[in-house]
Formats: sequence, C-alpha cells, structure tokens
Amino acid sequence: MKSTTTKKQINLIVNSEHWDPFEVLGIHPVTVNGGKSIAVRAFLPEAAEAWVVEKKGGKSHAMQQVAAEGFFEAVFPDRDQPFPYCLRLENAEGHSWELEDPYRFPPVLSDFDLHLMGEGSHYKKYEKLGAHLCEKEGVKGVSFAVWAPNAKRVSVVGDFNRWDGRRHPMRIRGLTGVWEIFIPGLVEGEKYKFEIKSKNGDYLVEKSDPYAFYAEMRPKTASLVHDINRYQWNDDQWMNERERRNALDAPVAIYEMHPGSWRRKAEEGNRFLTYHELADELIPYVKEMGFTHIELMPVTEHPFDGSWGYQTVGYYAPTSRFGTPEDFMYFVDRCHQEGIGVLLDWVPAHFPKDGHGLSYFDGTHLYEHEDPRLGEHQDWGTLIYNFGRNEVSNFLLASALFWLDKYHLDGLRVDAVASMLYLDYSRKEGEWLPNRYGGRENLEAIDFLKRFNELIHQYHPGVMTCAEESTSWGGVSRPTYTGGLGFSMKWNMGWMHDTLEYFSKDPIHRRYHHGNLTFSLLYAFTENFILPFSHDEVVHGKRSLLDKMPGDFWQRFANMRLLLAFMYGHPGKKLLFMGAEIGQWKEWNFDGSLDWHLLQWEPHHKLQKFVADLNKFYQGEPSLHQVDFDWHGFEWIDFHDADNSSIAFLRRAKDPADHIAFAFNFTPVPRTGYRLGVPEGGFYQEVLNSDSEVYYGSNMGNSGGVMAEPTPWQGKPFSINIVLPPLAAVAFKLRRE
Repeated sequence: MKSTTTKKQINLIVNSEHWDPFEVLGIHPVTVNGGKSIAVRAFLPEAAEAWVVEKKGGKSHAMQQVAAEGFFEAVFPDRDQPFPYCLRLENAEGHSWELEDPYRFPPVLSDFDLHLMGEGSHYKKYEKLGAHLCEKEGVKGVSFAVWAPNAKRVSVVGDFNRWDGRRHPMRIRGLTGVWEIFIPGLVEGEKYKFEIKSKNGDYLVEKSDPYAFYAEMRPKTASLVHDINRYQWNDDQWMNERERRNALDAPVAIYEMHPGSWRRKAEEGNRFLTYHELADELIPYVKEMGFTHIELMPVTEHPFDGSWGYQTVGYYAPTSRFGTPEDFMYFVDRCHQEGIGVLLDWVPAHFPKDGHGLSYFDGTHLYEHEDPRLGEHQDWGTLIYNFGRNEVSNFLLASALFWLDKYHLDGLRVDAVASMLYLDYSRKEGEWLPNRYGGRENLEAIDFLKRFNELIHQYHPGVMTCAEESTSWGGVSRPTYTGGLGFSMKWNMGWMHDTLEYFSKDPIHRRYHHGNLTFSLLYAFTENFILPFSHDEVVHGKRSLLDKMPGDFWQRFANMRLLLAFMYGHPGKKLLFMGAEIGQWKEWNFDGSLDWHLLQWEPHHKLQKFVADLNKFYQGEPSLHQVDFDWHGFEWIDFHDADNSSIAFLRRAKDPADHIAFAFNFTPVPRTGYRLGVPEGGFYQEVLNSDSEVYYGSNMGNSGGVMAEPTPWQGKPFSINIVLPPLAAVAFKLRRE
C-alpha cells in the first residue's frame, strides 16, 4: 500500500528536522481511497521489521518500511478511532522486543501552565519543566520539558536511545518556546540531555537539563532522572518554631562552611565527606560550638571545584559530590532535629560559560544578554542573566522557592548583589550601557530582587534572605513597600573591612586609626546587618584571620580573641567562616581539610573554647541579640579614648534595665584603675574576659566582678573601677539579686 506520508515529511523525520514530529509519528486518522482509516507511523532505525500490536486482543499488524533509514507505517482501513497499541521490533540479528510508542500520548503540559510560564509567574515551574517520573494511560515513564524558543528541533538523548537525537524529538507547544515529550519505559537513574538544533545556522549541541534534580559527578555532565518527593521529613518541630528562631530579635550565629573542605578523608584518597558523614560529624561540632545556623557555600551543582560552587550550572540539583538529593535532605533534616538552621549561598548574579550549561542555550543568547556590555562579567569570565526576560527571571525565582520548598532550607544568602544592582559594576567608561533613564542602576535586576524577596516572605514566612552587598545602596534590608529591596538582612562589608584594617595595625599605631572602630556605629542601624568574617577574607593572599594579627605569638592569639569579642559585642548578627575558630594559620584551601591537627596545641584548642563560650554567652544574654537593629540596643560609654586605643559601650535588651557593659583594650598595655561609667549602682559581675587563662590569656581580671560606686563618670551616675587586661575585652552585667 502506498504510504500516507509525503516524502518531505519522511525526510524531515529521518533527518531530525521536523518542528513537531507528533504531526507525523504516532497514530493519526487518514483518508485512503476516499475512506476513513487509521495510520500508525514510527521512526525505528534500530529495527529491520516492525509490527503494531493492539493492546486489546493482542493482534499484530506488520508495518511497511517506507524509508530505508527506518521509517515504518501501518494503515488500518475502515477504522476511524485511535486505539491503544505498542510496537514490536526485530533487528537484523533476529532479536525482538516490544516498546511503547511515545508519539501516541497527548501533551503533558496544560495551557494554563504554558500561560503562567509565558508571563513569568509559574513559581512551581520545577514541577513541570525538566524530567519527571509519571504514569500516562496506565504506562509508566518520564515526561521531559524544556524551554528553547529559538530551536529548530529539540530531542531527548541518553543511553536509552544511544544518544541518537533522531529517536526522541520533542513537540513544540505553540509559540511558548516549550518543548515536551513523554517517553514510556524510562526509569529513575536514566542519564539524559537535550540535543538542540538551532534555527541559527547549523548549531547543534547537547545541553544538561536546566531543571534537573540530580546530575552525574563531574567531570561528567549528563542529567539524571530522579524522584525527589519520597523523602520522609522529621523536622516538624523545627519548622513550627523556625519563624521565632530566625526572627530579628533572635540570636543568629552563623558558621559559614565549604562542605568539600571542612574535613576530608585523607586515609581514603583525600575524598569528600558525604552528606551523611557531614550530618554525623559537622552537626555535633556546630552544636557543641554554639552556632545557631550553618551557611553552606553553594551546593548547587557546578562543574569546577575551584569556583567553590559560585559558578552554578544546576540551579535545582544539589551537587553529586557529596551524595544524592535524599542524602542532602537527610543532612538538613538532621540539622533541624538538633536545632540548627541551614542557609544556602545562592547565585543569581551570573553563570559559567560551560558548553553543557545555560550559555547560548538554543543557539541564541537565551538566558544571558547578547551585548557583552550587559551580558558578561569580565572579572569572573561568566555571563549575566537577562533579568528583564520573563522566563529567565521565572527560572531563578522558581529555583529560590524550590530550595525552600523541597529541601526545607531556612534562608538564602544572595551572592554578589552589588554586581546585580549596577550596570557599571567593575567596568570602565565605554564598557557598559546605561538604563533607559541614562542611569547606572540595573532596573530589571532591582525589580527581580524585590520580587524575589516578596515571594519568599509570602510563601515561606520566617525564612531569612541575606544580601552580600558591598556598596552604600540604601534600603537593602527594608521592605519593598517602603522602597527597599526586601532582604531580611545585609552583610556589613564596611564593618568587616574597617575592623580588619584596624586589627592589622601594630597596636602602637592604632591610635591613628581609631575611627575604623567607631565609624560603623554611624550607620549600624540603617540596615539589618550581619557582621561577617567570611571565606573571602582568608584567600588569595589575604592570609588567615589569625595570621593577619600583629605582634608575637601570644599577642596574635590575644588579638584574635579581642577581634571576636568585639564582633560579638557589636550590634548585628554574627557570621564566622570555618577554621577561624581553631586558629587556622594557613589560608583556606578548597582542595583539602582544615588543619584540625592544630587542636593538639594549647593556644588553638583554647581559642576554640573561647569561640564556643562566646556563642553560648551571646545566646544566653538577651542584651546581645534582642535589639541589634535599633539605637535602643546600644549606647556609647566612651569612644574618645584614641590615645589609649580603648572603647566602651553598653548593650541593652528589650528591657533596657537588662544591660551589659563592654570595655576593650586594643593595646598590649594593661590598664589598671580604668573607670567605666555605668547606669546603675550594684554589683557588676565580670561575665566575659578574653584574657582569661582558660583562653590562653595572661589571666588579668577583676576577681569575678566589681561594685559600682556613686561616682558620676562618662555621663553616667555610677562607675566601676576595673582592670582592663592587655589586648582584651571584658564585659560586666549588673546582678540585681
């Protein structure tokens, strides 16, 4: 019988150039000799012979090979209703098998899904695009969908079809740019990519799935079919309490860490710890050290270890370096069960140029700006998202919500916000384009960040959003309805740089840099600040925190304790990068463990004890965390004593009568008879002394506390006469009992 398919249609299928193979392949009503019939067509290059097998009754019908490349067709005269069927194939060696025909199934995505995607408001896009195990008409398989509006053809390729892009070309859904297909018989663990043939020339490329939930271990780059919905969470108590634990008046002491280098298994080839091993080793450590939260440097899938995760390819996949998605869920779940929050570094500012990733995705600059003056970070060799494109901003917004939804994360720290806000960020004149008003602000990125924060606080109240923003942009942590960006908190980069600059000076010169200590209080309450000593300060020749400290061996440790005490006394939430708490001498190395062997030495394990005690002190005293973002929580006692390089201040709780007086001596000269003004009379207990012998100090102090005298001093009606130890911080609390 003559084929019902034109030669042109057959050639388009055989050459894998048809824009909608479902128009040709599968089951279709046709007219034969003026009568209604049904035709079943399939492209089966691996078959020598093929049959259509009716599912009702099991009757087989031989198919005619109408093209040598493997195009088969069977016509059913005098039948006008489609029927369920499968295909039986036999190859040249006589081996036969049956398979379901993916081209007999209807579309997967609804018109409403496509509408929301087009307007950029499908916030659970990850449930539709990508790869999903499902069942259609009683047949199990995987549905695939991808956005590639400028593609001429998109196919799913993998081991299951020998990476042959001709075998499973997808259907295009109207003008949406979304391609989809349901492939029966595929199971969890299948490796796959999208093979894209662009309308733009002969561009042909295999791309990893932007919405993949799991990926092969680098350097391999295939995506993996994975069901992420089976994990049984056991963190109800934490989730119910999270809003209180993440509140602005709660203690927040964050341990920033890189999962690949916190600890390695040296005896096993220096391998990474798994997510399960991190749960067993990291969580007890963080809990013992008194930190309230862990901040993970990006565990979103990335190709290059040396990027530390900040050049992300998989915005929906935890890296396979440490285990499966369920393993990462287990880690977060265990943290929550132990009362520890988990924050994730999330990177919407830029993405790498790796060929399997988002760059030039469908033969056009789809995710990035085409003009390098808008679309390329010259410093980092990465590409910048086109935030003004609905589908691109939706991709990122859905990613942010995904981690909070599926992985129960307690917050996102957004990296490199300054690079998003300014069109001229790190660019010379002529290397950037102004916005439509002629300004340097990236209006689309600003709108994106505002929407990001609005959505997160709407759908996940109690979750923290933190901005790494290094400029004086106003209102980063103010609500969007007041003109702010809407973040919960902002890293205080100015405080960090000023403080480390001050501490790097020899104490004899610190009197000339006193403003570095006090300047931060001029703006401390303009934002909700986190005080960070982050990974960026201990790499690329900047030296470790301990190695930045001047002086002899003892003075370096004393300065380190003083630095940390100043941080914990100063208004703002706290963040400390791993290794600082043990006195790491070397810069951080992403490719090895922290130097845990240092803890065999007294100065290092006593510094570690100091950090643990600081965290417990911080959590236990309401005056140190309840009023971090308002002047009512802070009062200067003395900021004028530059000659002695000393400062003193009060921290107050919501109940202003609950207060702690801090005094700091930034020189190695002990100050005896140091008078400190206090607001009330009574006994002031020494509740912190960084010079204590238990912390490797010289053990100067105040014998547990001092009685306030009715001697007005520094504008206060009472005062205490104290010993201010060398390179040390002391703190006193009124004991009313």
